[in-house]
Amino acid sequence: MRKLWLAGLMLVALLNVYAQTDSEQLKTKKEAEIEKKVAALLSKMTLEEKIAEMTQDAPANERLGIPVMKYGEALHGLWLVLDYYGNTTVYPQAVACASTWEPELIKKMASQTALEARALGVTHCYSPNLDVYAGDARYGRVEESYGEDPYLVSRMGVAFIEGLQGTGEEQFDENHVIATAKHFVGYPENRRGINGGFSDMSERRLREVYLPPFEAAVKEAGVGCVMPGHQDFNGVPCHMNTWLLKDILRDELGFDGFIVSDNNDVGRLETMHFIAENRTEAAILGLKAGVDMDLVIGKNVDLATYHTNVLKDTVMQDPSLVKYIDKAVSRILTAKYKLGLFDTEPKEINEETVNAGREEHREFALEIAEKSIIMLKNDNNLLPLDVSKIKSLAVIGPNAHEERPKKGTYKLLGGYSGLPPYYVSVLDGLKKKVGENVKINYAKGCNIDSFSKEGFPEAISAAKKSDAVVLVVGSSHKTCGEGGDRADLDLYGVQNELVEAIHKTGKPVIVVLVNGRPLSINYIAENIPSVLETWYGGMRAGDAVANVLFGDVNPGGKLTMSFPRDVGQLPVTYLERPDFIGSGKGKYRFSDKSPLFPFGYGLSYTTFKYGEPKLEKTSINTDGTTAVSIEVTNTGKLAGDEVVQMYVRDDYASVGRYLKMLKGFKRITLKPGETKTVSFKLGFDELSILNQELKKVVEPGTFTISVGASSKVEDLKIISLTVN
Repeated sequence: MRKLWLAGLMLVALLNVYAQTDSEQLKTKKEAEIEKKVAALLSKMTLEEKIAEMTQDAPANERLGIPVMKYGEALHGLWLVLDYYGNTTVYPQAVACASTWEPELIKKMASQTALEARALGVTHCYSPNLDVYAGDARYGRVEESYGEDPYLVSRMGVAFIEGLQGTGEEQFDENHVIATAKHFVGYPENRRGINGGFSDMSERRLREVYLPPFEAAVKEAGVGCVMPGHQDFNGVPCHMNTWLLKDILRDELGFDGFIVSDNNDVGRLETMHFIAENRTEAAILGLKAGVDMDLVIGKNVDLATYHTNVLKDTVMQDPSLVKYIDKAVSRILTAKYKLGLFDTEPKEINEETVNAGREEHREFALEIAEKSIIMLKNDNNLLPLDVSKIKSLAVIGPNAHEERPKKGTYKLLGGYSGLPPYYVSVLDGLKKKVGENVKINYAKGCNIDSFSKEGFPEAISAAKKSDAVVLVVGSSHKTCGEGGDRADLDLYGVQNELVEAIHKTGKPVIVVLVNGRPLSINYIAENIPSVLETWYGGMRAGDAVANVLFGDVNPGGKLTMSFPRDVGQLPVTYLERPDFIGSGKGKYRFSDKSPLFPFGYGLSYTTFKYGEPKLEKTSINTDGTTAVSIEVTNTGKLAGDEVVQMYVRDDYASVGRYLKMLKGFKRITLKPGETKTVSFKLGFDELSILNQELKKVVEPGTFTISVGASSKVEDLKIISLTVN
């Protein structure tokens, strides 16, 4: 019997190998066919036609039958740039999506976004943002990031790309589109927290922190497009940086897609970086570095560089430049063939195709919003609220409600948002939740970007005549997002004074943060009993908040970014190297060095108990593998989610390391009294470091494996692994 069983296993293994081989051969055959078609088409194109092809959504070439490849944004739902087309699903902002710590949700969101993109004729999307947040929340684009950890950003990024592009035989099919990994690379590592500021860093920091998400995007997800960053990198702008774009991205990582510039950035080699003396020089620098497509939103001819007015005469005088143009055009045509654009007629866009399946997408947007909410504080179990015990509820604050805008999109959805058919604010969600059972007393109190206290009396009155207060503050697209860089991280305007005024009424107060960046909310943390971080929760944000406040949903999100106590603490991140902490010399003289709320942190309406971690093998060789497991028990009275996190540190190595780095995580659901065992693999990927030659190696010695509820030392259980 055992022999038959072994023979069966061998047969299954052989069939899998053959199936894989057939799949690879089919893929190789398809690629070879596309290569032939591209070469044949390229040979028929005039120089003007080639140059015309090197811009975003280049018009269809009627003479040769080359189709358009329409672009859009897809950071958290589809947005047609310069066109706020209604009815697209707007999911929670990227920082909120990551706070779920559940990559499969992000993959599903991206796959739904791809369907909506195809319905509107979009086949190329400028997402995801794979920038690792550097711990400086003054930078307005924090909200677009998946967090401060390279492993977490990698997992979320791969999930997004696989959802948008598809995998296997479904990759780039009629239900999927091309993703764009941006911004390559090290974009948030800027001085003063300013968007587009220059990045100076060691190659070690580049490879340890900023490169891993892009490596995963290329090697695991097969991303079809990459966008360089606005900035210069160690003195060389990314859009002319051959070392970054060719040596690392193409030669080392194996990227074979096309590179699209960030908006106007080839031209900025002249106008921002002052390296090229004119647009022609800028265009040639971009071409030679490997930038294939010139993105100029709005098609302003005066800003374009890959344009016949700029390039044609120069290329005709110097034919050696043709090879760079041919290479760029070949990559773009290859993408169009992979998408099947040559084989299908453009879809007719009508109400039926646009709205197909949207209700399912909107319900899923609610699920992500619910799972992204993080409870930062809940003294005396003020939450969840009991609808049978309160007769009136004050809903106060500048972010409690927003009317549908006459132009553009909602300010409380975050950057790169489309225009949904509706937006459920916190006020809307609470009204819907309580119906006629609880009287809602609403007062705005103040505007998000104003220093007027004119609305305070009304807000205080609303609080005083209510049993409890939901106070909704934070930021909006007026104070955060791209170009929304700030010099401090306190609540903007008079919001903090509003919080103080409402707190002094003596009513139970719940603060709901609707925001795009970590904020220094010291007064709130010290004085307000319950605090929820909801980020920008998408079009169903208010429903999600109401469900959490009244206990229909148990919050289970965790922070992906550390919260600073003060702007002077920046950058604040769990990725720290050893300092003088033991002697006290590594602390600020008059303030706490630790974050206000740490990376990985989040509370629940229930409680969890962690057992002691166990190793499958306590000793392995440098090329070996083992696993660490831990039991987690729900010790409370409610079902809830917990995000189990694993961190690794090589105790004594040949180079300096971070105190710990995230190398595994898993979100689990536990019923009251239920215990689950969570396991994480430990092998080369988890144990390797970059040695002095910047090569990935596993060095012999002991490793500290930490498993627990957050990056905070007190929340972790530790075990030692020996590597021989």
